[in-house]
Amino acid sequence: MWNTIRAWFKDSETIAWARLQMLGGAVLAVIATTDPSLFNHYIPERWLPLYVLGAGVITEVARRVRAKDM
Repeated sequence: MWNTIRAWFKDSETIAWARLQMLGGAVLAVIATTDPSLFNHYIPERWLPLYVLGAGVITEVARRVRAKDM
């Protein structure tokens, strides 16, 4: 089963991270659409800059894991 999961992500941490972000975005979009007050309850606005920074750092780390020339 693990090999199937790795194959779906093409054995790439960057692709796995991107798909996880897409899933999270889809879940948040559904929450914001069904009841917008829940969106602010789950993700306060003050955390948004930290999320963006953290996502960028994780993306860069995942990319560099595969790039041996960097």
